[in-house]
This record gives sequence, structure tokens and C-alpha cells, in this order.
Amino acid sequence: MDEYLVPSGASETEFTEKRSRFIGRIWLTETEEEALACIKSMREQHWDAKHNVYAYIIRGGATRYSDDGEPQGTAGMPVLDVLRREELFNVTCVVTRYFGGILLGTGGLVRAYAKSAKMAVDEAGISIKRVWDRLLLACPYRMYEQVKLMVMNYEGIVDDTDFGADVMLTILMPNTKVAQFEEKLTDFSGGQLECEHLGQEYRAFPVERS
Repeated sequence: MDEYLVPSGASETEFTEKRSRFIGRIWLTETEEEALACIKSMREQHWDAKHNVYAYIIRGGATRYSDDGEPQGTAGMPVLDVLRREELFNVTCVVTRYFGGILLGTGGLVRAYAKSAKMAVDEAGISIKRVWDRLLLACPYRMYEQVKLMVMNYEGIVDDTDFGADVMLTILMPNTKVAQFEEKLTDFSGGQLECEHLGQEYRAFPVERS
């Protein structure tokens, strides 16, 4: 199964530029129907706003955007460009603008809509959807910190930790990294540490983006 990035959840951010309010929102939307429902909801909630600009990308489906009355190319496309730069799929962004009476100009509009979309993406967070192997590892306390670092270095996640006679780690490791991780674990521990394989999951987990 393919790996791809999605928003971790919904978000809402706001800022003011020359008295115009820009309210940015992000949703995880698996279908175009879900995307359109989010857009409809914002249009109903902010019926009195000057513009409700949107963009969405559905994996294997539609990619759409709308300037909603702003000059062509100054609103919907900048929002869509942010989603593309962040390499997101199954994402919908709506930026609502309450006009403050001062014209921003073409460049000002592009910057403001892009800023609003980026703020909303950053607030929502980004997750990667991929195949994860669930591993169980009994680790001596003296090796615990090094093993945690090793898990992180191979893009894994310590999903649960039980402190008993040993530290029992439940690890989610990207399927493509498991063989390398286990080889490194064997080398590090001199063959003392061995993972028990509990199965696989195809799901999204948050990731840090630089």
C-alpha cells in the first residue's frame, strides 16, 4: 500500500491584514463529498463574509479550487499551492475573508491567502499514512534510551511502554524499515534483543516536518 501525507485533524486559525480578517480552516476529507460538505458548512456559517475561498485535494479523485469572487489567481490557487507544497492529500482548506475596506492588491491577496492556508496546515499538523508493523520488544533498562533513539532513527513510534522487570516496548515501525531496524538492533545488543511481530496496520500517525 502507498505512503502519503494527510492533515492530522481539523484546525482553525485567524489573522488580520489591513483590517481584513482571514480565517483559515483545514479538514481531513476522504472523499469529494466530504470536502463539499465542509465548504457548504463554511458558506452557511459565514454567509456575511465577502469571500469563502477554498481548495481541496482528494487522493485518486478531484483537485479543485475557487477564488470565490477575488481576482483570478489571487486566492484559490495560492491556497492550493500551499497544500501541494506540503504534499498533502485528502485535505480541504477554506479561507474566509471579511473585507476591511482597504484593498490589498494582487500581491497582497496572494500572500494573505497563502499565509492563512499555511497557518491552518501548521495548526492541524501532518500525519503519514503507511503500513506499520507492530513489534513487541523486551529491553533491559540499561539499553532503553539507546533503543528509543534507534526507533526514532528508523521513523518508528513507541506506542506503549510498560516498566517491569524489563522495559516492554510496543513499537510501530514502517514496514519498509523493519528489516534494517532489526539488523541494527541485533548488532547493537550482540544478539540479545529480538522483536516479536504482532501484525500490521495501515493507518496515519503524526510526523514532524522541518
